[in-house]
Amino acid sequence: MKLLVKLIIVSTLLCVTKVNAQEFQGVATYKSKRKVDIKLDSTQMASGMAEQMMEMLKKQFEKTYILTFNKEESVYKEDEALSAPQPQGMEVVMVSSGGSDVLYKNIQEKRYTNQNESFSKLFLIKDDLKDIEWTLASETKNIGDYTCFKATTTREVEVVESGISINGDKDLSTADKEPEMKEITITAWYTPQIPVSAGPGNYHGLPGLILEVNDGSETVICSKIVINPKNASNIVEPSKGKELTQDAYDKIMEKKLKEMEERFKSNGRDRDGENIEIRIGG
Repeated sequence: MKLLVKLIIVSTLLCVTKVNAQEFQGVATYKSKRKVDIKLDSTQMASGMAEQMMEMLKKQFEKTYILTFNKEESVYKEDEALSAPQPQGMEVVMVSSGGSDVLYKNIQEKRYTNQNESFSKLFLIKDDLKDIEWTLASETKNIGDYTCFKATTTREVEVVESGISINGDKDLSTADKEPEMKEITITAWYTPQIPVSAGPGNYHGLPGLILEVNDGSETVICSKIVINPKNASNIVEPSKGKELTQDAYDKIMEKKLKEMEERFKSNGRDRDGENIEIRIGG
């Protein structure tokens, strides 16, 4: 009888913990901004085109994301809005750590599901969450009404050249070269006032919600938080798309980008009109 009572108590506590995790919910809004360091040669394009390009690029990198979270799970996705139109005759290739359509993270189970549409195909990337080796600091600052603490980590990324190709006259391909790597420092600001290990994008693993992240070229900062909203949305793991691992997806994207480079070169040789390719490194 005592054993039965203990089992009932343990089961009840587990249920209560699960309910509490689901009952506590928050919605955070993030704004992203990215440095665009490209030198535009006005002699290579029509008057006013350089300014038009820079304005377009600025809008491409200023986005709004919504993070819905509880103590165990989160869903991060771009706020629905019309994409900035590309000027006629211009094609843009972003080579960077791009965002995702819907990113689901389960902190408790240490896994994620990324539903991502690329090249008109829907992919469902499922893999394990990697631990991030954060270094915690005592430095603080306020973001809105929250006191945030500083944390840093480092990561090696591939160096991608930024540049412009007019009618295919500049070879931006790095297919025959060994990728050059560099180490970057990522700075995050988290608040223990919201005790969840969630954050924007692929960032997680701190003792509080991450409200700001800067990797040297891109800044993502929280602009609004609502705790336990009245009309709370369920956190649902995406399920549609071709299922594959992160490594398999990366290989597909690498192949597609090489195909696009060849197509740009071919267009530059075969077409008399103006064909502009912009490559953004990141």
